[in-house]
Amino acid sequence: MNTILEETLNTLEITQREFWNIPKQTGNFLNMLIKMNNSKHVLEIGTSNGYSGLWILDALKSTNGHLSTIEYYDKRQNVAVENYKKCGFDGMFTPLLGQACEILNQFKTDDKFDFVFIDANKREYIEYYNILKPHLLPHSIIAADNVNSHREKVQPFLDAIITDSDFQTEILDLPGGLSVSYKLN
Repeated sequence: MNTILEETLNTLEITQREFWNIPKQTGNFLNMLIKMNNSKHVLEIGTSNGYSGLWILDALKSTNGHLSTIEYYDKRQNVAVENYKKCGFDGMFTPLLGQACEILNQFKTDDKFDFVFIDANKREYIEYYNILKPHLLPHSIIAADNVNSHREKVQPFLDAIITDSDFQTEILDLPGGLSVSYKLN
């Protein structure tokens, strides 16, 4: 991890509550998971100020991958893009601005992902999952944040993915709770 990236992550950790950023432990875990799975086509739903995206992009440097990231608020997305560029990730990401479900529904049949990180409107997790399932490559991973802290809101998503025979799922006791689902084929 380069010095500018480390400094930027440290600065963003100060504003974690204001921007609803993931904790450092979750960022580090996502970074490792992307490397371990050699993910190249990553989708993030919920950009915010780019904190989680920086962890993802750092991993994608080693897999030669690309991040597509969806954010509803233009001011947050602008901050994220600035952070990505400042840390040397220019050309490795595509920012998508708007409501997540609308953007996801615009994906073409051949838009495929091998890693998806969900950290946006908790009640919409189930919709994201239903829309994205045909866009997942074999052996892809879906990681969803806040599954313990917002259990009631995300329960329909958890019920669906845990009972889906195409996935193997575990809920990790990281701050807020993180579900990790592996697409078996």
